[in-house]
Amino acid sequence: MIIDMPDTTVSQIARALVNAREEGGVVALGRVLTLIIATRPGLEEDAIDAANDASREHPMRVIVLLAHGSGEARIDAQIRVGGDAGASEVIVLRASGDAASNEESLVTGLLLPDAPLVVWWPDQPPQKPSDSPLGRMAQRRITDASTGPRASDRLSMLGSNHAPGDTDLAWTRLTHWREQLAAVLDQPPFEAVTGATVRGASTSPSTALLAAWLRLKLDIPVAWEYMTPGEWAEGIKSVLLQRASGDILLERSSPTIARLSQIGQPQHDLVLPRRTLRECLAEELRRLDPDLLYGRVITEGWELLDPPVSGAAHG
Repeated sequence: MIIDMPDTTVSQIARALVNAREEGGVVALGRVLTLIIATRPGLEEDAIDAANDASREHPMRVIVLLAHGSGEARIDAQIRVGGDAGASEVIVLRASGDAASNEESLVTGLLLPDAPLVVWWPDQPPQKPSDSPLGRMAQRRITDASTGPRASDRLSMLGSNHAPGDTDLAWTRLTHWREQLAAVLDQPPFEAVTGATVRGASTSPSTALLAAWLRLKLDIPVAWEYMTPGEWAEGIKSVLLQRASGDILLERSSPTIARLSQIGQPQHDLVLPRRTLRECLAEELRRLDPDLLYGRVITEGWELLDPPVSGAAHG
């Protein structure tokens, strides 16, 4: 069910939401959190689709905030419940003019009582998320360094402005890579890794974060490189780990398949596709406590890491 509410107020939206639940037989008791998605017009549907998919694992109320300060003071809303919202209740708020000046007041009356609050900026997050009006209210704050604006100091800014509760989907996309590399090092001959090289696309901040993780956890020199679009277009390309008996190479031969090569072992082809937005969001919603490892990687690990081999930007 979809309810359009042009030129409305927050209190009217709250009442309409209660009525929609009663009429449609949808209950809010099973909602485990509130997710606020702060984004720009034109980008909201992809974020809503990801949230709807993730809501099948994490039933929640989703508030999509599209606020811009120009134009007349006005709030337009749309409520989606039932089959149009997966396992969620979705409230799309379009605020303009003076009505958009106070993000906190726009959402406060729509939050689930006594439920954790997560804020997600699919693109263009505040410079310091924890100090933003929405970020100060939230237990978790999710950004995505792979989206706009792509700045050469994006990861440096995330590190210098990091606060407990912050996380980034560029880090979440590394989960399977970290699992595979840890599994390899848990097998004989159990030799120390003496160096590493990480390569990936120029649009992939996950490449730099993986290098920072290796630098922090293994305390070894790590070289890393952003490849040109002609060499590799998307995501991480390869990780090379150096050991006395021979190198370990985990390298994607295609966007979905990676080959594991090491001395004295047959080559293995592994399914290693880029993780979808839904998978990353669902993983982040599984934990509402601070991600301490990410915090160390984006601060300590990033500070220890040398600049990229090619001197490319987008870090």
